[in-house]
Amino acid sequence: MISSPFIADSGHLPKAADLERAARGVERWLETAARLDDGELSGFARSWAEDPAGRQFLDALLGNSPFLGNALVTEMAFAREFLENGPDAAFAELLAGLDQQLAGETDDAVLMKALRHAKRRAALLIAAADIAGLWNLQAVTGALSDFAERVLGVALAYLLRRTADQGHLNPTDRAAPETDCGYFILGLGKLGARELNYSSDIDLVVLYDEDKAPYTGKESAREFFPRLTRDLVRLLQERTEDGYVFRTDLRLRPDPGSTPLAISVHAAESYYEGTGQNWERAAMIKARNVAGDVAAAADFIGRLRPFIWRRNLDFAAIQDIHSIKRQIDTHRGHKHIKTGGQNIKLGPGGIREIEFFAQTQQLIRGGRDPDLRVSATCEALEMLFEKDHITAQTRDRLNAAYAFLRRVEHRLQMVDDRQTHTIPEKTENWHALATFLGYDEAGQFESELRAHLTFVSTFYGDLFSESPALGGPGDLVFTGGEDDPGTLATLEKMGFRDATNIAGVVRNWHRGRYPATRSERARQILTELMPALLSALADTADPDLAFMKFNEFLSRLPAGIQLFSLFQANPGLLDLMAEIMGNAPRLAERLSRRPILLDGVLAANFFDPLPDAETLQGEAERALQSATDFEGVLDITRRWAKDRKFQLGVQMLRNRIDAEAAAPAFSHIGDILFNLLQPRVEEAFTKQYGTIPSAGMAVVAMGKLGSREMTVASDIDMIFVYSNTPEDAVSTGAKPLMSAVYFSRLAQRLINALTAPTAEGELYGVDMRLRPSGASGPIACSLDAFRNYQSESAWVWEHMALTRARAVTGEETLRHQIDEAIREILTRPRDPGTLAAEVADMRRRIADSFPGKSPWDIKYIPGGMIHVEFITQYLQLRHAHDHPGILSPNTVTALDNMAREGLLESGEAEDLMAAARFWHRLQGLLRLCFKEIPTTGGMSRGLRVTLSSACGVVDFDALTAKMESTAARVEDLYEAMIGAPGRDQPLTKEIPGP
Repeated sequence: MISSPFIADSGHLPKAADLERAARGVERWLETAARLDDGELSGFARSWAEDPAGRQFLDALLGNSPFLGNALVTEMAFAREFLENGPDAAFAELLAGLDQQLAGETDDAVLMKALRHAKRRAALLIAAADIAGLWNLQAVTGALSDFAERVLGVALAYLLRRTADQGHLNPTDRAAPETDCGYFILGLGKLGARELNYSSDIDLVVLYDEDKAPYTGKESAREFFPRLTRDLVRLLQERTEDGYVFRTDLRLRPDPGSTPLAISVHAAESYYEGTGQNWERAAMIKARNVAGDVAAAADFIGRLRPFIWRRNLDFAAIQDIHSIKRQIDTHRGHKHIKTGGQNIKLGPGGIREIEFFAQTQQLIRGGRDPDLRVSATCEALEMLFEKDHITAQTRDRLNAAYAFLRRVEHRLQMVDDRQTHTIPEKTENWHALATFLGYDEAGQFESELRAHLTFVSTFYGDLFSESPALGGPGDLVFTGGEDDPGTLATLEKMGFRDATNIAGVVRNWHRGRYPATRSERARQILTELMPALLSALADTADPDLAFMKFNEFLSRLPAGIQLFSLFQANPGLLDLMAEIMGNAPRLAERLSRRPILLDGVLAANFFDPLPDAETLQGEAERALQSATDFEGVLDITRRWAKDRKFQLGVQMLRNRIDAEAAAPAFSHIGDILFNLLQPRVEEAFTKQYGTIPSAGMAVVAMGKLGSREMTVASDIDMIFVYSNTPEDAVSTGAKPLMSAVYFSRLAQRLINALTAPTAEGELYGVDMRLRPSGASGPIACSLDAFRNYQSESAWVWEHMALTRARAVTGEETLRHQIDEAIREILTRPRDPGTLAAEVADMRRRIADSFPGKSPWDIKYIPGGMIHVEFITQYLQLRHAHDHPGILSPNTVTALDNMAREGLLESGEAEDLMAAARFWHRLQGLLRLCFKEIPTTGGMSRGLRVTLSSACGVVDFDALTAKMESTAARVEDLYEAMIGAPGRDQPLTKEIPGP
């Protein structure tokens, strides 16, 4: 009774598809054994032929694969080794033996024979372990890849030693001449991913660094290294009486039609940076060093990362890779899934579609997420699942299909060691393959094959199902110098009023008048995109306005390929773009300056509510970890803030959130930015000026940030307050400053961090006019100075502004002291008549400067936002002495507090809170869409619908009616509470404006 791991579970072994071939093979096996001088080996062979389990193993190889049958008989001694010792130990010994046997070899013929014999043994061992079920797919492909890598290393070391012996190379280590040799080989494709198939070519890119290479020969490095590569290829793929080792494919190198077999790293870098294509980026995902100078290879791959992994707008990769797939389909005639004659690699539902899916997702998302930068297909699918880009079911089904198809691929190739991926069409060959795969019934194999192919094909097709076709609603021809009558008719039918102008602008796009359309590829994609683009713009309320806004957007783009490809891959994004262009002119301008913001729209959670402030701060802090200097801090904070503000703006436009609900989120962003920037500004500042011992500075937010009522366009009103310090306090740095000067300069640094126009623009406009003494006062003041000014010199309007103040940064004790100072000031007793007179006078002064003549100037119109805020601030100042609990920076919260305290009648409070919410919603959308006060005539029909819906009314007429009734009610309340009482009380002194 023989014992071997290969027959321990004979249920894994397939039957012989050809019983006669199996019988003849066993006869040959025994005849060969009989001729052996080695009695033990001969006995081993007979025992396996006579034992039922051993015979089943022999039949599984001999009766299914002529190639394996021949290898088994030829390599009987090696077969005994791995059958008795197991595949892992035998394979490890095989690899080690290559190094030992060929370490000092000097003859090409001996080397080539040894490598070919080793290849035959490796092929036999790996196939046997696979067929017997001892190795899974990863172990099989890993072993094939490891063997190829070891062969490359041995062959290259041989050539480098020979070159050194000839005096042309001066290696740092003659025993390991590849060390620091400046020459290296990258494995791409399945070799790079350690997914080599049974009869695969090996895809290589060969490079050298002539500055590092210790080459001392008379040739130039540009002549020597390509010749070395040619010799290497010959050693591996030249057919001899012993066969070949590996076919090599060097066509993945940069510009293979015009470059030598080995190219310099400088030339390669220049190529990839300048003209590298997306399919080359996909190929380089799998690149790894498989032979040669390890350090040089790692350095090159590191420098190539920016080419492979791009952070934003990377959907051009989808169309480029998909176009390759379409070309394969066209060339091979693949249209429908079939069984007989099906190409399981390139056909629909095949291996390539699974690989393409994983690679496109990696290219799109890997720039932002380094965890996705893996080379193996199954590992990539696992990471896509872990990152919530695919479901567990999708991962499992793609993995199952991949494993199944790779197993079929290996069996096909094992038959004759031939690189084939096509299922046989003849019935007898089809049945033989099914038997080799272990199926009792060919129909069962056919059913399982079809199920996997159908799933993959459907899934892969869905990835591109929304790609726009070239057809459209009619003629759309924009070539030549004159208008095409059919095209003009189509444009008019679509709803464009000025078809002639539209056609002329599009022709200019195709002439490359804008940077975005100057490249041929960009114009090609735009041509394919044109029907979908024009249809999306035509579906807006004002197609001509939307088109011209898109034209303005296009004119500002530095390049177009990435964006056009993104629209191709995501038609829904094109619809959103059209809506922004047609209905939100201000948002359209913002987008035209930062098209990168579109990238975030594709995130699955883009339309979800923003996380809480703590989560947002953590997100921003993680983004800042990549900053290498302060300029990087400024750029990253701007990118982060604008991404999040744009997200909120789009949610408002799509009515996923109203402006009242968005205001706290906009305000959280402001708070977070202060808390991120101030410590970093202080860190840079203290390096020059040191610190003031036991002192710090706080930012006190005023206005919309203070009340947490910010809009997408709000500036920042703020003041700076620092700790009380001794009069003679100076900083500890190399350039000591008195405390007043120190904190004023620090405050100015923080203002600069907010307003400096970096490459990413500015963060906020800053208004410091609410600081003590206004524009004439110091930028920062001490806590005592702040308290004294507010107590002794501030005007009523300054105390009104103080009702919306809150400290947003600074050490906790200082913030508490500021809050207490503000609270003490706001709770001082005040004469109601005098207070009303001063508030009413301030309102009249503002009305003189900002009369609010347009009904859309909702901040300043009578009964608008100013009136609601003045009422709220007046009532807080009037009643806070007796009712300090009413104080709140937020308008609606303060009104609610006063209603609960009985200081407002319930009807008045409800009307004022409803007005505040209504004006907030409307103002937020108007600020989103316009830079200036709009006019009714300047609003598109779509924008009117958006405004009406956001404000909870049925149509635009109902909206204007609600604006009038709300303003009238607020104006009546203002008159009753402030206007009339204020006129009855004369002013005792002249009041300056803010």
